Amino acid sequence: MEGLREWHEFYVLLGTAAAALVALLFVAVSIGVGFLTPERATATRTFISPVVVHFSAVLFVSLLMLTPADPRWLIAGLTALVAIIGLCISAYVTLEVARDRYEEVVFIDALAYGAFPAVGYIAILCAALLPWRHSSELLAGGLLLLLFFNIRNAWDLMLTMVRRHSGSASS
Repeated sequence: MEGLREWHEFYVLLGTAAAALVALLFVAVSIGVGFLTPERATATRTFISPVVVHFSAVLFVSLLMLTPADPRWLIAGLTALVAIIGLCISAYVTLEVARDRYEEVVFIDALAYGAFPAVGYIAILCAALLPWRHSSELLAGGLLLLLFFNIRNAWDLMLTMVRRHSGSASS
C-alpha cells in the first residue's frame, strides 16, 4: 500500500476524468434522445451502455485505489471483480458487434467496443491477481487503455447520433 502514495495524483486525475466523461456522455445522450428509440434498444445496450460501464469501472477502481483501506486482499479482490465483469461485458459486446446486425458497423468497431476494452481489463485483472513489482504500472496502464478506448467510442457514438439525426431531419 505504500507504493500507492506515489500514484495518488494519478488516480485523482483519472477518476476525475472518468466521472466528467460519464457526465458528458449523459448530457450528449439526453440531447440526442430522439436517437434512443425502441427500435434501437439493442444497439443502445450494445454500444452506449458498455461505454458508461467502462468509464464507471475506471472511476470505481480509481476511487478504490484512493481508499484508505488496509487489507490489500480486499482492494485486490474488488479490482479483480471489476475486471472479470468488464471482461464478460467486453466479450458480449464483441460477439454482438461481430454479428453485424447494425448499419454502419465496421471492423474497427468490433475491436474498439469489445476487444480493446478487454485488453485493458486483462491488464487490470493481472495487476490485481499477480503481486509483482510492476503491478501498479500494469493497473495504471489497463485503466488508461479503458479511458482512451472509450473516449474513442464515446466520440464514435456522438458522430453516429449526429449523422442519424441529420439524416432524419433532412428526410
